[in-house]
Amino acid sequence: VQLVESGGGSVQPGGSLRLSCGASGHTYSSNCMGWFRQAPGKEREGVAFVYFGGGSTYYADSVKGRFTISQDKGKNTVYLQMDGLEPENTAMFYCARGPLCAGTYWRDRGKYAYWGQGTQVTVS
Repeated sequence: VQLVESGGGSVQPGGSLRLSCGASGHTYSSNCMGWFRQAPGKEREGVAFVYFGGGSTYYADSVKGRFTISQDKGKNTVYLQMDGLEPENTAMFYCARGPLCAGTYWRDRGKYAYWGQGTQVTVS
């Protein structure tokens, strides 16, 4: 499975960005896909995930109401629309794909076998 991200960049506070992550390869057993982020000096944390099977979505409390994750099954792609960005949202964002999203499973970075190369988001 290969994951390719795009859409990062620099934006002013209050601005918006949309990240994309396309998957290729044998993805049939890995239906949970979404984004982690890692700010300088901090742990990598889960941001938002979607389960391709039923469309359930999962969000970190800090981004609820501002970030929206969506999927395009036909393109095997997920999108992260980020609105109301703040300087503390500055981080490297990593796409990840794994088997399950349920409960708090999605938050555990150790559960993901497949990762993208990362895309930088800077808010200043």
